[in-house]
Amino acid sequence: MGFAETFKALSDTVRREILILLRQGRMSAGEIGSHFNMTGATISYHLGILKKADLVYEQREKNFVYYELNISAIGEVMLWLSDLKGEPKDGKIEKA
Repeated sequence: MGFAETFKALSDTVRREILILLRQGRMSAGEIGSHFNMTGATISYHLGILKKADLVYEQREKNFVYYELNISAIGEVMLWLSDLKGEPKDGKIEKA
């Protein structure tokens, strides 16, 4: 996962809303699209960016494609941000 792709993916409100939807569990592109007033192609575009950033997984089952959060990638981003913020790992704040 590259942080450039991750932050590009997170910079868009629609993509952030898609991630919030996927907290509930895996969803098909159609289920995700039903929450937005945009075309299926636009939803696919956003899902493609989220996949490229490794924030979501794609799983094909027969005629459907399901998407779910990649919790480990999200954890990496959160860990990096907490390190940047200087949150203590062992009760002590690290200083640069």
